[in-house]
Amino acid sequence: MSRTDGNGDGDEDPGTGAGAPPVLVVVPGDVDDPGSVSGGNAYDRRICDELTAVGRPVRVRAVAGGWPRPGPAARAELAAVLGELPDGAVVLLDGLVACGVPETVVPESARLRMAVLVHLPLADETGLAAREAAELEELERRTLRAARAVVTTSDWAARDVARRHGLDPSRVHAVLPGTDPAPLARGTDRTDRTGGTDRTDRTDRTDRTGEGTASGPRLLCLAALTPRKGQDLLVEALSAVTSLPWTCELTGPLDRAPAYVARLRARVAELGLGQRIALTGPKSGEALAAAYDAADLLVLPSHTETYGMVLTEALARGVPVLATEAGAVPYTVGAAPDGSKPGILVPPGNVAALTAALRRWLTDPIIRSHLTTSARGRRTTLQGWAESSRQLAGVLERVRHG
Repeated sequence: MSRTDGNGDGDEDPGTGAGAPPVLVVVPGDVDDPGSVSGGNAYDRRICDELTAVGRPVRVRAVAGGWPRPGPAARAELAAVLGELPDGAVVLLDGLVACGVPETVVPESARLRMAVLVHLPLADETGLAAREAAELEELERRTLRAARAVVTTSDWAARDVARRHGLDPSRVHAVLPGTDPAPLARGTDRTDRTGGTDRTDRTDRTDRTGEGTASGPRLLCLAALTPRKGQDLLVEALSAVTSLPWTCELTGPLDRAPAYVARLRARVAELGLGQRIALTGPKSGEALAAAYDAADLLVLPSHTETYGMVLTEALARGVPVLATEAGAVPYTVGAAPDGSKPGILVPPGNVAALTAALRRWLTDPIIRSHLTTSARGRRTTLQGWAESSRQLAGVLERVRHG
């Protein structure tokens, strides 16, 4: 595995490729759709913008389709996009588009210099039947073995992809997502952005929101509502701590797994938690910033994660996290400069452990204070997008000249 994690020990040449033709980046058709917010889409759009800023021009082509299982029209469009490129052109394909259609991608790999960006291995989506998962795994293997380079979003993911597909680790690169600097979240205690507490505004906030401050801390779970993200486990855990004050916002796209969302809504109603748990749908821009600003704790109960961008986005605002130990999450959460942990991690799929962690956080102000202090320390160590783009530019230069 080629390390490109911004720790100063990577082996990538970050050359800008000045004067070289633009790199074609092929992304899903919904990359800019505010209703389809995802870490993968956010990464794709931001890394393309930043590559241009560091002198590596790109040309973005969004291809609509039901990826990774597209219909004939989407397959034909992707084939046309690749077919019109000149021999030797460098192309970076989002894995959601490329990995399920090796019959389209692999024939072009001999003449094009291809890299594939894997946000999540196709077979790791929760809820797939065993046969479908095995089919997707094999399709992805064929695609990635034909690529000149594979890019993942964490060192953990790079090791996993190389192992599961039998790839030469030197062809698999980790380019971590960047994180933008952000003001400290104020949460329900009105902590200001310099670390003080503005008690004079406490009543005003309660009046404006109707709940949250008066009803206790605000929990934010920011993820598409799908089985892999584990919101159902969070609902069960919260149902066991109803004697304590809290409210929780489940924010993210509701259309990825409609049956799952319907069951989730029904369960919230059955438990009588409709006034405390809100399914808000996706948020972006100012609405998303406001959700982070109001949060006291970011909760991510996923079954697996190859990075978890919402974790670092919360930490950038000094918001501590409660998450599972799934995949790359422990590395993403990391530690503050003093070695303290800015969050609580529990085993994935374990409702009892999640419940205990919630109860501990809700009832122990010392723990809450320590975690918040650590989160504010961790925010100073997060990698920015300029470094991420420099790392990816280095990978693409190696693909061009390799």
